[in-house]
Amino acid sequence: MTKVLLSWSSGKDSAWTLHLLRQQPNIHVAALLTTFNSEANRVAMHAVRRLLVEAQSERTGIQLWPVELAWPCSKLEYEDRMRIVCQRAAAEGITAVAFGDLFLQDIRNYRERQLQGTGLTPLFPVWQIPTDKMSRDMMAAGVKAKITCVDASKPAKSFAGHEHDLQLLQALPSGIDPCGENGEFHTFVYDAPVFSGPIAVRTGEVIERDGFAFADLVPL
Repeated sequence: MTKVLLSWSSGKDSAWTLHLLRQQPNIHVAALLTTFNSEANRVAMHAVRRLLVEAQSERTGIQLWPVELAWPCSKLEYEDRMRIVCQRAAAEGITAVAFGDLFLQDIRNYRERQLQGTGLTPLFPVWQIPTDKMSRDMMAAGVKAKITCVDASKPAKSFAGHEHDLQLLQALPSGIDPCGENGEFHTFVYDAPVFSGPIAVRTGEVIERDGFAFADLVPL
């Protein structure tokens, strides 16, 4: 049995990665790894409240490994924190780290370099799955997500807080990846086949900062 640490952003690609991993009988996902902006107490980049990620962890039945990052966080500091996590994983018998990356080769190369010499093997379960197909497969399987962060220079900022659904796919401007893999948007999953039950949230205030629009998801 391979014990796996899953990189968990709180978004749909992470949830689908977990769904696929759970279909492999020789794999046990031992922990979810999430980086937090410790000043804001939210997921780095996605800006999702920590409480909601903890609710995801509870519903998957998998323990959460939070990584606290200062804001702003230098690349050196980030890599130091991740090195500590890798050491912990190896000490606990974990032998692989899974990522929800889809097609960005430079990101994959970076992850592979960072894991060299750690004793941990990188896994990419959703790698090169066509993103339109994957989006539709996720929706058909019951993955429900809201857009929490939008790069305002790409899709319209009005998409912040929108459901990641078929209506969204039809409304996305040309050239925008259906999964937001180029950083166009990020999501929060509030229901999925890997959850024991849904997480009740509502869309709160939408704010603009540093070229991004953030929708605050409020737990109910």
